[in-house]
Formats: sequence, C-alpha cells, structure tokens
Amino acid sequence: MEVILLERISKLGQMGETVKVRDGYARNYLLPLGKALRANAANKARFEAERSVLEARNLERKSEAQKVADVLDGKSFIVVRAAGETGQLYGSVAARDVVETLAGEGFTIGRNQVHLNQPIKSIGIHKVEIALHSEVEIHVELNVARSAEEAERQSKGEDLTSVDAIYGVDEDALRPEDFFNPEADYDDEADDAEEATEE
Repeated sequence: MEVILLERISKLGQMGETVKVRDGYARNYLLPLGKALRANAANKARFEAERSVLEARNLERKSEAQKVADVLDGKSFIVVRAAGETGQLYGSVAARDVVETLAGEGFTIGRNQVHLNQPIKSIGIHKVEIALHSEVEIHVELNVARSAEEAERQSKGEDLTSVDAIYGVDEDALRPEDFFNPEADYDDEADDAEEATEE
C-alpha cells in the first residue's frame, strides 16, 4: 500500500513523501496513529493544504522532545532484580520495565518509544535507546543489579559476575591446598573400609 507520511519516520521517509509499505503496517500502525494517509489524489490535496500546520505541529513536538532530551540524555537509572550467582536474571527487563523506571523518576515515556531489540537478561550496565520524537533519539543507562549496593559497585566498574565478586575470593589466587588438606591421610580411611568389608 502506498501512503503519504505526515511526519518523519526513521528508516521509512520524510514528511510529505509517498512510500510503499506493507498493508498490515499501514492499517495497524501508520493510519490509526495519524502518521500517514492513503496515497490518493484527495489525500495529496489535503496534505498540501495542511502542510504548514503539520510542519508547525511537528516543529513544536520536536522542540518539546528536545527539552526532555536535554535533561534525560545519558542519565543512569538503577533497576533492582533477582539474579543468580552468574548474573543471569530470574526474569528480564523489558520496555515496560524501562517505562516504569523512568516514570518513577518523573519522565513520561511510551513503551513504543523504547527501542530495546531484546529484553535484558543479565545484570550489568546496559544502554537503551529512546526515541522521544522521530528526529530526537537519546540513550540512557540501565544499571541492572541485585541490590542498590551492587549497583553502586557496578557503576564504579566492578564485574559482579566473577567468583571474586560473588564469594569475595580472588579466583586466580586459589590453590589446590585451598580445597583439601594435603597432610591428611586419605588412604587410611580407604584401607579401614576395605578391611571392614573383607571381614
């Protein structure tokens, strides 16, 4: 289906362009949200008549988005989640969780504005892209940790998935003697067991 774009859409085109898109994308997303019109003579005339109003509205939205971007860009947010010893989350952090985290800090963002290719499934510091407007995209940091203390350690650059971080032991400093007593006579116990079975 051919549509006339009423605003710039990344990877698709600029305002006023006529582009060919899949029917489902047009019917389920572009047309209902008012981002495009079906490409026909009547709608082309309508677009040209309303072009200055659409451009003014787009510019206003862009300036509002830029104000939010100036405050939000590069900020770091802590997300506390349960995770195993290796840092694997028991759940995941999805776009919905990013929206809730930002809302807790006073920023209103829609789920469709969060560009998360796949849910976050491990602790660590993750960059998340947020499209505040079709022409204003920013990145925020999500510090996913098991506790606020771990998040603080992670923000200083510590890797919390290592043995050292989990057990407080430097894995490179471990020696065989740390796991068994070399002076113990393990053979005596085995000999006693053999004698007991022979009798």
